[in-house]
Amino acid sequence: MATQADKLKRFSQLHAGGTPLVLVNIWDPGSARTVAAAGAAALATGSASVGGALGFGDGETVPQDVVLAHAARIAASVDLPVSVDFEAGYAATPEGVAETVRRLVATGAVGMNLEDGYPAGDGEGLRPLADAAARLRAARVAADSVLPGFWINARTDVCLLAKPADHAACLDDVIARGQAYAAAGANSFFLPGLRDLASIRQVCAASPLPVNVMAGPEAGGFGALAAAGVRRVSYGPFPWRAAMATLTSYAAEAFKEV
Repeated sequence: MATQADKLKRFSQLHAGGTPLVLVNIWDPGSARTVAAAGAAALATGSASVGGALGFGDGETVPQDVVLAHAARIAASVDLPVSVDFEAGYAATPEGVAETVRRLVATGAVGMNLEDGYPAGDGEGLRPLADAAARLRAARVAADSVLPGFWINARTDVCLLAKPADHAACLDDVIARGQAYAAAGANSFFLPGLRDLASIRQVCAASPLPVNVMAGPEAGGFGALAAAGVRRVSYGPFPWRAAMATLTSYAAEAFKEV
Protein backbone atom coordinates (compact mmCIF):
# COMPACT_ATOMS: atom_id res chain seq x y z
CA MET A 1 0.00 0.00 0.00
CA ALA A 2 1.24 3.47 -0.87
CA THR A 3 1.73 5.91 1.99
CA GLN A 4 -0.31 9.08 2.27
CA ALA A 5 2.77 11.08 1.23
CA ASP A 6 3.25 8.81 -1.80
CA LYS A 7 -0.37 9.32 -2.82
CA LEU A 8 -0.04 13.08 -2.44
CA LYS A 9 3.05 13.10 -4.67
CA ARG A 10 1.18 11.14 -7.31
CA PHE A 11 -1.88 13.39 -7.04
CA SER A 12 0.27 16.49 -7.53
CA GLN A 13 1.92 14.96 -10.60
CA LEU A 14 -1.46 14.22 -12.14
CA HIS A 15 -2.18 17.97 -12.33
CA ALA A 16 1.03 18.72 -14.24
CA GLY A 17 0.61 16.80 -17.49
CA GLY A 18 -0.86 17.89 -20.79
CA THR A 19 -3.84 15.56 -20.28
CA PRO A 20 -6.36 16.71 -17.66
CA LEU A 21 -6.86 14.64 -14.54
CA VAL A 22 -10.39 13.24 -14.85
CA LEU A 23 -12.27 12.62 -11.61
CA VAL A 24 -15.52 10.64 -11.72
CA ASN A 25 -16.76 11.73 -8.32
CA ILE A 26 -17.61 9.02 -5.80
CA TRP A 27 -19.63 8.94 -2.57
CA ASP A 28 -18.75 5.84 -0.53
CA PRO A 29 -16.23 2.97 -0.40
CA GLY A 30 -18.25 0.89 -2.85
CA SER A 31 -18.36 3.60 -5.50
CA ALA A 32 -14.68 4.34 -4.82
CA ARG A 33 -13.73 0.74 -5.55
CA THR A 34 -15.94 0.65 -8.63
CA VAL A 35 -14.38 3.77 -10.16
CA ALA A 36 -10.89 2.62 -9.18
CA ALA A 37 -11.45 -0.71 -10.90
CA ALA A 38 -12.56 1.13 -14.06
CA GLY A 39 -9.10 2.68 -14.31
CA ALA A 40 -9.14 5.88 -12.27
CA ALA A 41 -5.79 7.44 -11.42
CA ALA A 42 -7.27 9.28 -8.42
CA LEU A 43 -10.61 9.73 -6.70
CA ALA A 44 -12.65 12.64 -5.37
CA THR A 45 -15.86 12.82 -3.42
CA GLY A 46 -18.70 15.20 -4.20
CA SER A 47 -20.48 16.83 -1.29
CA ALA A 48 -23.97 16.57 -2.79
CA SER A 49 -23.38 12.91 -3.62
CA VAL A 50 -22.04 12.06 -0.16
CA GLY A 51 -24.84 14.01 1.49
CA GLY A 52 -27.49 12.24 -0.56
CA ALA A 53 -25.95 8.81 0.00
CA LEU A 54 -25.92 9.41 3.76
CA GLY A 55 -29.50 10.67 3.85
CA PHE A 56 -28.68 14.36 4.15
CA GLY A 57 -28.57 17.28 1.75
CA ASP A 58 -25.76 19.46 0.44
CA GLY A 59 -24.39 22.60 2.09
CA GLU A 60 -22.69 21.12 5.18
CA THR A 61 -25.86 19.45 6.42
CA VAL A 62 -23.92 16.23 7.11
CA PRO A 63 -22.41 16.44 10.62
CA GLN A 64 -18.69 17.11 10.55
CA ASP A 65 -17.79 13.96 12.49
CA VAL A 66 -19.80 11.87 10.03
CA VAL A 67 -18.08 13.51 7.05
CA LEU A 68 -14.64 12.84 8.51
CA ALA A 69 -15.37 9.22 9.45
CA HIS A 70 -16.84 8.63 6.00
CA ALA A 71 -13.77 10.17 4.33
CA ALA A 72 -11.50 7.88 6.36
CA ARG A 73 -13.47 4.81 5.24
CA ILE A 74 -13.22 5.86 1.60
CA ALA A 75 -9.49 6.64 1.81
CA ALA A 76 -8.84 3.26 3.44
CA SER A 77 -10.85 1.36 0.83
CA VAL A 78 -8.56 2.04 -2.14
CA ASP A 79 -4.86 2.42 -2.89
CA LEU A 80 -5.37 5.66 -4.81
CA PRO A 81 -5.13 9.35 -3.90
CA VAL A 82 -8.44 10.61 -2.52
CA SER A 83 -9.58 14.22 -2.42
CA VAL A 84 -12.54 15.22 -0.27
CA ASP A 85 -15.12 17.87 -1.09
CA PHE A 86 -14.99 19.69 2.23
CA GLU A 87 -17.45 22.38 1.16
CA ALA A 88 -16.78 25.67 3.02
CA GLY A 89 -14.55 24.09 5.65
CA TYR A 90 -17.13 23.26 8.34
CA ALA A 91 -16.18 26.29 10.40
CA ALA A 92 -17.21 29.93 10.72
CA THR A 93 -13.73 31.40 11.18
CA PRO A 94 -10.26 30.90 9.67
CA GLU A 95 -9.13 29.46 13.01
CA GLY A 96 -11.97 26.97 12.89
CA VAL A 97 -11.08 26.04 9.31
CA ALA A 98 -7.52 25.32 10.43
CA GLU A 99 -8.77 22.86 13.04
CA THR A 100 -11.17 21.05 10.70
CA VAL A 101 -8.51 20.79 7.99
CA ARG A 102 -6.07 19.16 10.41
CA ARG A 103 -8.78 16.62 11.18
CA LEU A 104 -9.39 16.06 7.48
CA VAL A 105 -5.72 15.37 6.75
CA ALA A 106 -5.80 12.74 9.49
CA THR A 107 -8.41 10.74 7.52
CA GLY A 108 -5.80 9.74 4.93
CA ALA A 109 -7.08 12.04 2.19
CA VAL A 110 -4.47 13.92 0.16
CA GLY A 111 -6.59 16.85 -0.95
CA MET A 112 -9.74 18.85 -0.49
CA ASN A 113 -12.11 21.31 -2.12
CA LEU A 114 -12.63 24.53 -0.20
CA GLU A 115 -15.34 26.80 -1.58
CA ASP A 116 -15.89 30.53 -1.18
CA GLY A 117 -19.64 30.45 -0.69
CA TYR A 118 -21.59 30.03 2.54
CA PRO A 119 -23.01 26.71 3.75
CA ALA A 120 -26.77 26.28 3.93
CA GLY A 121 -28.33 28.60 6.51
CA ASP A 122 -25.16 30.61 7.21
CA GLY A 123 -25.46 33.24 4.52
CA GLU A 124 -26.08 33.88 0.87
CA GLY A 125 -23.80 34.43 -2.07
CA LEU A 126 -20.02 34.64 -1.97
CA ARG A 127 -17.80 35.47 0.94
CA PRO A 128 -15.86 38.71 0.55
CA LEU A 129 -12.58 38.02 -1.22
CA ALA A 130 -10.45 38.91 1.80
CA ASP A 131 -12.42 36.53 4.03
CA ALA A 132 -12.22 33.67 1.52
CA ALA A 133 -8.47 34.19 1.11
CA ALA A 134 -7.95 34.27 4.88
CA ARG A 135 -9.72 30.94 5.21
CA LEU A 136 -7.52 29.46 2.50
CA ARG A 137 -4.36 30.75 4.21
CA ALA A 138 -5.47 29.14 7.46
CA ALA A 139 -6.17 25.88 5.66
CA ARG A 140 -2.75 25.98 3.99
CA VAL A 141 -0.83 26.50 7.23
CA ALA A 142 -2.84 23.85 9.07
CA ALA A 143 -2.51 21.26 6.31
CA ASP A 144 1.22 21.82 5.93
CA SER A 145 1.70 21.31 9.65
CA VAL A 146 0.48 17.73 9.18
CA LEU A 147 1.12 16.82 5.53
CA PRO A 148 3.18 19.40 3.60
CA GLY A 149 1.78 20.03 0.16
CA PHE A 150 -1.71 18.69 0.95
CA TRP A 151 -3.70 19.63 -2.13
CA ILE A 152 -6.20 22.49 -1.76
CA ASN A 153 -8.58 22.92 -4.68
CA ALA A 154 -9.97 26.43 -4.19
CA ARG A 155 -13.50 26.59 -5.54
CA THR A 156 -15.23 29.79 -6.51
CA ASP A 157 -18.99 29.86 -6.91
CA VAL A 158 -19.03 33.05 -8.98
CA CYS A 159 -20.32 31.24 -12.07
CA LEU A 160 -22.71 28.96 -10.19
CA LEU A 161 -24.45 31.97 -8.70
CA ALA A 162 -24.65 33.90 -11.98
CA LYS A 163 -26.82 33.19 -14.99
CA PRO A 164 -24.88 31.64 -17.90
CA ALA A 165 -25.59 34.74 -19.98
CA ASP A 166 -23.76 36.81 -17.35
CA HIS A 167 -20.65 34.62 -17.09
CA ALA A 168 -18.54 36.72 -19.48
CA ALA A 169 -19.18 39.78 -17.33
CA CYS A 170 -18.06 37.85 -14.23
CA LEU A 171 -14.67 36.77 -15.53
CA ASP A 172 -12.73 39.67 -14.02
CA ASP A 173 -14.05 38.63 -10.59
CA VAL A 174 -13.24 34.96 -11.29
CA ILE A 175 -9.68 35.81 -12.34
CA ALA A 176 -9.13 38.10 -9.35
CA ARG A 177 -10.28 35.36 -7.00
CA GLY A 178 -8.04 32.80 -8.65
CA GLN A 179 -5.01 35.04 -8.28
CA ALA A 180 -5.84 35.81 -4.64
CA TYR A 181 -6.40 32.16 -3.84
CA ALA A 182 -3.07 31.26 -5.40
CA ALA A 183 -1.37 33.84 -3.20
CA ALA A 184 -3.18 32.34 -0.19
CA GLY A 185 -1.71 28.90 -0.87
CA ALA A 186 -4.23 27.04 -3.02
CA ASN A 187 -2.92 24.38 -5.41
CA SER A 188 -5.66 24.50 -8.04
CA PHE A 189 -8.70 26.60 -8.95
CA PHE A 190 -12.18 25.07 -9.40
CA LEU A 191 -14.81 26.80 -11.56
CA PRO A 192 -18.09 24.86 -11.37
CA GLY A 193 -20.75 26.34 -13.62
CA LEU A 194 -18.41 27.79 -16.24
CA ARG A 195 -19.04 25.90 -19.50
CA ASP A 196 -18.21 28.36 -22.30
CA LEU A 197 -14.93 27.28 -23.87
CA ALA A 198 -13.76 30.79 -24.75
CA SER A 199 -14.32 31.93 -21.15
CA ILE A 200 -12.56 28.85 -19.80
CA ARG A 201 -9.60 29.56 -22.07
CA GLN A 202 -9.45 33.16 -20.81
CA VAL A 203 -9.42 32.09 -17.17
CA CYS A 204 -6.81 29.39 -17.78
CA ALA A 205 -4.52 31.92 -19.48
CA ALA A 206 -4.77 34.28 -16.49
CA SER A 207 -4.70 31.70 -13.69
CA PRO A 208 -1.44 30.95 -11.87
CA LEU A 209 -3.06 27.68 -10.75
CA PRO A 210 -4.16 24.54 -12.64
CA VAL A 211 -7.82 25.03 -13.52
CA ASN A 212 -10.55 22.50 -12.68
CA VAL A 213 -13.90 22.56 -14.49
CA MET A 214 -17.00 20.43 -14.04
CA ALA A 215 -18.21 18.14 -16.81
CA GLY A 216 -21.89 17.51 -17.38
CA PRO A 217 -23.47 14.12 -17.98
CA GLU A 218 -23.04 14.53 -21.74
CA ALA A 219 -19.26 14.94 -21.49
CA GLY A 220 -17.07 12.84 -23.74
CA GLY A 221 -13.49 13.53 -24.81
CA PHE A 222 -11.65 16.40 -23.20
CA GLY A 223 -9.32 17.42 -26.02
CA ALA A 224 -10.87 20.88 -26.38
CA LEU A 225 -10.66 21.51 -22.64
CA ALA A 226 -7.04 20.37 -22.57
CA ALA A 227 -6.23 22.71 -25.45
CA ALA A 228 -7.91 25.54 -23.54
CA GLY A 229 -5.58 24.92 -20.61
CA VAL A 230 -7.78 22.88 -18.26
CA ARG A 231 -5.80 20.48 -16.07
CA ARG A 232 -8.58 18.84 -14.04
CA VAL A 233 -12.11 17.76 -14.93
CA SER A 234 -14.60 16.52 -12.36
CA TYR A 235 -18.15 15.23 -12.67
CA GLY A 236 -19.62 16.55 -9.42
CA PRO A 237 -23.03 15.10 -8.50
CA PHE A 238 -23.83 13.69 -11.94
CA PRO A 239 -22.58 10.09 -11.35
CA TRP A 240 -24.58 9.80 -8.13
CA ARG A 241 -27.67 11.25 -9.80
CA ALA A 242 -27.31 8.73 -12.63
CA ALA A 243 -27.00 5.88 -10.14
CA MET A 244 -30.10 7.06 -8.28
CA ALA A 245 -32.03 7.43 -11.55
CA THR A 246 -31.18 3.82 -12.38
CA LEU A 247 -32.27 2.70 -8.92
CA THR A 248 -35.52 4.63 -9.29
CA SER A 249 -36.14 2.97 -12.64
CA TYR A 250 -35.53 -0.50 -11.19
CA ALA A 251 -37.84 0.20 -8.25
CA ALA A 252 -40.58 1.64 -10.42
CA GLU A 253 -40.46 -1.40 -12.70
CA ALA A 254 -40.44 -3.77 -9.73
CA PHE A 255 -43.47 -2.18 -8.12
CA LYS A 256 -45.42 -1.65 -11.33
CA GLU A 257 -47.48 -4.80 -10.92
CA VAL A 258 -47.70 -4.79 -7.12
